[in-house]
Amino acid sequence: MSDAKPVTVLSAMVRPALEPHLPEGLDVRWFASTEEMLALAPGAEIGWFDSNDKTPMAAAVKAATRLKWLNSIYAGLDFLPLDLLAQRQVVVTNGAGINAITIAEYVVMLMLAQAKGYADVVRAQDRKEWLMDSPGKKELAGSRALLLGMGAIGRLVKTRLEAFGVEVVPVRRTAAEGALGPDEWRGKLGEFDWIILAVPATPETDGMIGSDELAAMKTDAVLVNIARGSVVDQHALVRALQGREIGGALLDVTTPEPLPTNHPLWDLDNAQITMHLSGRAQDRMFQRSAQRFLDNLQSYLAGGEVGPRFDPALGY
Repeated sequence: MSDAKPVTVLSAMVRPALEPHLPEGLDVRWFASTEEMLALAPGAEIGWFDSNDKTPMAAAVKAATRLKWLNSIYAGLDFLPLDLLAQRQVVVTNGAGINAITIAEYVVMLMLAQAKGYADVVRAQDRKEWLMDSPGKKELAGSRALLLGMGAIGRLVKTRLEAFGVEVVPVRRTAAEGALGPDEWRGKLGEFDWIILAVPATPETDGMIGSDELAAMKTDAVLVNIARGSVVDQHALVRALQGREIGGALLDVTTPEPLPTNHPLWDLDNAQITMHLSGRAQDRMFQRSAQRFLDNLQSYLAGGEVGPRFDPALGY
């Protein structure tokens, strides 16, 4: 580390949570607009360029030629120029685990709503209609779920579903008791009631659920996607749902986002779309992210490690 104060470019959105706790020895520059972010990025050694619009985030990364450490609240960073970050050997920390609790809760909520037909209950209330029977009669207890992705989110999904009596079988890169290997799960798809996707978006996972995988599922099985829309062949999914080839799809993510208003997914009664809200269904996201950044910043300035590390070369 040079004697010069590290130029640290941060969003004004997190300023109230960060500024009172920032250590001495920083040259902190705050941005309150996309234009300010892009103007400040070239001088940044440390950058936290998060924005609701991901296009200027990628532009800021490209412009930040002096960047040594990039921080983000996002867990998936596939929208950034990862090859450039790898080439420049930028240390990247992401938001892995920040939203894990609320996303895991969202998975349970979606599955319970599907099992009990709760969407139909809400619509009946809107109509002021007193239903005489439950539109959904499934119980989570005794069902089986295939879980693809055992990161921070997947681990919490597993424990919460197990508390409901669901048998959760994860897919792991290496053989383990009670788990399936990467070459095994496709041959076992027909044995599960729920297929839960919690994998990162990488070239390896792109379109991993397609026509063949959907055809191998049970006709009453339900696909749950809280990963990325790109993990599923969406055209194949629409065909499978239209043909009642599977029981349903619970989609927190789609391709593209936002989903166009004329997209057929909106009109399918066996699909639930929750607009990528699972990670936002909390009030502690920025608080948790700010504290993690402050802890990492202290370590970075002392020449220590930061985390969780995102590997641009691997894409997760």
